[in-house]
Amino acid sequence: MGRPKKSQREKDLTSRYLSGGFDEDAVNSQARFSPKNKNREQEKMQRTAVMRAEEASGVNIDALPVGQVVQVHSLFCDVEHEGKTYLANVRRTLTKVSDAYVVVGDRVKFRITETNETDVDRILREAQPESGLRKNMTVAVIEQILPRDTVLTRADSFKGIEQHPIVANAEQMLIVVSLREPRIKWGLIDRMLVAAQCGKLKPIICLNKVDLATADEQEAKDVLQANAALAHYESMGIRVLRTSADAKIGLEELRDLLTGHETVLAGHSGVGKSTLINAIQPSLNLRTAEISGYTGKGRHTTTSARRYPLDAGGAVIDTPGVKLFGLWGLDAGSLSQYFPDITAGTAPTWRQESYERIVASLSD
Repeated sequence: MGRPKKSQREKDLTSRYLSGGFDEDAVNSQARFSPKNKNREQEKMQRTAVMRAEEASGVNIDALPVGQVVQVHSLFCDVEHEGKTYLANVRRTLTKVSDAYVVVGDRVKFRITETNETDVDRILREAQPESGLRKNMTVAVIEQILPRDTVLTRADSFKGIEQHPIVANAEQMLIVVSLREPRIKWGLIDRMLVAAQCGKLKPIICLNKVDLATADEQEAKDVLQANAALAHYESMGIRVLRTSADAKIGLEELRDLLTGHETVLAGHSGVGKSTLINAIQPSLNLRTAEISGYTGKGRHTTTSARRYPLDAGGAVIDTPGVKLFGLWGLDAGSLSQYFPDITAGTAPTWRQESYERIVASLSD
């Protein structure tokens, strides 16, 4: 009762199709959802989200303060503005109209919200235990994520099924590798070089723990290979340096490279990223750990990316150690522009093999 009566179902669709009774163009036009239509709908949703945000906050978004995201927790993030840190979450309408989510380094427009002690207790319960959040932090809502100048992105796997932006608005990427404990993987370096250049970051290769070289025959070969590889990278215009926090080698050069710049640190666990930063600025006192005696690999001490300002100017963004680094937004055809030595025919064998492995992974 009260329901509209269903129209009678046509029984012989095949006969009507064979007789030309279907208007194929009309069917296609109804089924088609072009990128143009998608973009139009996306823009409409974005305008609606901004309008609703302004209505909810009672202020013009253009007049809101601009802060910088310094750390992202599970559901919240720390936003710094004029020397003060705010505990912020993202307005839900923003997450519905944009594929991008907040990452360390993002510049955002935010507004301070009125909260009570119960709200703060709930936020602290939902945040990561090691986040360092405090009850006296002011709670805010991110209303807008400003366009990014640069972005370092990795894929969730070598097949590149889903992208994972790591850091935004950094100027350069310090790729830290160690001579020993753990040993160098040149394929990982090449992937990070490509990711840095794709994201418009200047790559720098830092060979750390150079004081651990011994007279062992195999290690002597490793040193020769490392020096040859670094020389090859230098021939392509990539800056390289050698460091040791314990032996105080290359620290002044590293300090000069970092001062006045936004630098993201990347590399395997255990290569000494946090140790190097502590050597540059001991007051940061970043957590470090010894190499596992069982596996010879590093232990994770950095659990999420975090931005640390430097006293001399600029900042470093320490990131968790990685084992794999899938590339995003690339295909086999466009990869050669990041391997000029392959195009020129000057690539050594190990570099050629690295290129072929990446091409194979992009082709899967």
